Amino acid sequence: MYVTYIVIALAILFLANAIRVVREYERGVIFRLGRLVGAKGPGIFLIIPVIDKMVRISLRTITLDVPPQEVITKDNVSTQVNAVLFFRVVDPNAAVVEVQNYIEATRQIAMTTLRSILGGFELDQVLGERDKINMQLQQIVDEQTDPWGIKVKNMEIKDVKLPSDMQRAIARQAEAERDRRAKVINAEGEQQAATKLGEAAAIIERNPAALQLRYLQTLNDISAENASTIVFPVPIELFEWLSKKKPE
Repeated sequence: MYVTYIVIALAILFLANAIRVVREYERGVIFRLGRLVGAKGPGIFLIIPVIDKMVRISLRTITLDVPPQEVITKDNVSTQVNAVLFFRVVDPNAAVVEVQNYIEATRQIAMTTLRSILGGFELDQVLGERDKINMQLQQIVDEQTDPWGIKVKNMEIKDVKLPSDMQRAIARQAEAERDRRAKVINAEGEQQAATKLGEAAAIIERNPAALQLRYLQTLNDISAENASTIVFPVPIELFEWLSKKKPE
């Protein structure tokens, strides 16, 4: 009787240590007496207690913050740059066997790559060509971590901190650029206005009556705006036109 209870207890204890359940986004890497058996899951499966050891690996995308790095650009400007890295494990066996801590190893690769790549660009390129730099960073880090079963989806620069004197210099440069654009726009407007005035003068030169009409229109505008008496000379051409006009 007691032997039966002992056998049942041992069976329950065996199953409790043998049954493993891994979620849909996980894999269990099995080692049997130190040798790699392979990854199992998702779902429920059995291992041999004491003989088998399991390492649980997540396959979800990991967001890794790359701490600020001191970077000297190609034009000798000292900056602090931080970034963010998105990656996931695609080969659980390699992530366990090939590297001790794949998350920390990926972080270190990202830090060194960030410093070396940005050191080959000038400051204006770092500020204005982030898409190009991000793509290059992603490709290099992905190649370096591929033997570890890591797939880097994206790596992006988050922030670029500049020295205060460099910030003031960039602000002055931006202000000078705005002034230059304003002057160019003003000059283009003056050029267009001069062109239109020239065309109007040519029309008036061909038709002198248009000048007289414009003259009378200007007087009408002045009288409408100011309640005052305006004295102006009558054009001689008007008298000549009246004298030549025949009575009906």
